[in-house]
Amino acid sequence: MTSTLPTTTLGTGGPTVGVQGLGCMGMSEFYGPTDETEARATLEHALDLGVTLFDTADMYGAGANEEFLSPFVRAHRDEIVLATKFAIERGDHVPGGRRIRNDPAYIRQAVDASLRRLGVDVIDLYYMHRHDPAIPMAESVGAMAELVRAGKVRYLGLSEVTGAQLRAAYEVHPIAALQSEWSVFSRDIESSAVPAAAELGVALVAYSPLGRGFLTGSFSDAAQLGEGDFRLGQPRMTGENAAHNAGLVEVVRKVAEQAGVTPAQVALAWVHQRAQVHGLPVVPIPGTRKRSRLDENTAAAGLRLTEDQLAALEPLAAEVRGSRYADMNRVSSDEE
Repeated sequence: MTSTLPTTTLGTGGPTVGVQGLGCMGMSEFYGPTDETEARATLEHALDLGVTLFDTADMYGAGANEEFLSPFVRAHRDEIVLATKFAIERGDHVPGGRRIRNDPAYIRQAVDASLRRLGVDVIDLYYMHRHDPAIPMAESVGAMAELVRAGKVRYLGLSEVTGAQLRAAYEVHPIAALQSEWSVFSRDIESSAVPAAAELGVALVAYSPLGRGFLTGSFSDAAQLGEGDFRLGQPRMTGENAAHNAGLVEVVRKVAEQAGVTPAQVALAWVHQRAQVHGLPVVPIPGTRKRSRLDENTAAAGLRLTEDQLAALEPLAAEVRGSRYADMNRVSSDEE
């Protein structure tokens, strides 16, 4: 395999991965119909390009995404780092269809279900998808640590937690990676989570580095998307917020035009350069279902924005209108 991507290490003593991973969520749900044949070809092409971190979760497609990835994972088990998550329980039996669970009994149940769907004996990186403040962090991470000792999980991760929560977890067991939304539009994690991760030697895995496609300029309002698309309910992408924020995307487009690259590549390069700014490993995991987009995205790992270009992008996050999610109560981070 010829890699076009440099590598980095997730956490102190953690796994080595390509500096850009692949978010697989959209291959099963949230962003409209999927061409399964093209999606599977995209997985294979990602590995050819040096992408080795593949990210899923048990709630994506209510388990369907893990099942979809299983043949690819088993065929390349020694070549990839497999990440999945627990904590968001979905189903008709759940009030409202969705709830956060961090209790040890649920964690033990969730990991066995993920292992079964994925068809593997061990998960490389196991994340707590969201933190339930009703369950002490030490109790949840203690249960996760038991999974490491049992050989079901190799490394632990957290998603959307604050710096204080990350430190509390690390006191119980080393954390390899913190996964949170981070983009030129979403920088709230820089207040406490990023400094804590840098201090502890935890890698930052950045999800939605392209603002769920909004930063690419491929659409300017979620109303332009298909029926059932997850983004139709995102405050930043609808109504007056969308019109305002589309104007900010124009700044990204102008920087891209100046650099002779695409807006997506500018947005990803900005995230990649956070590693030097904050002194920690940063691995963005843009999601795509198409090989052409994958080529575009991985090429951004070698792009370096100039000081003037970075300065043009610097004020954007503070000017963005609308929350990241329609219901921020479902995101445990208090830094929004």
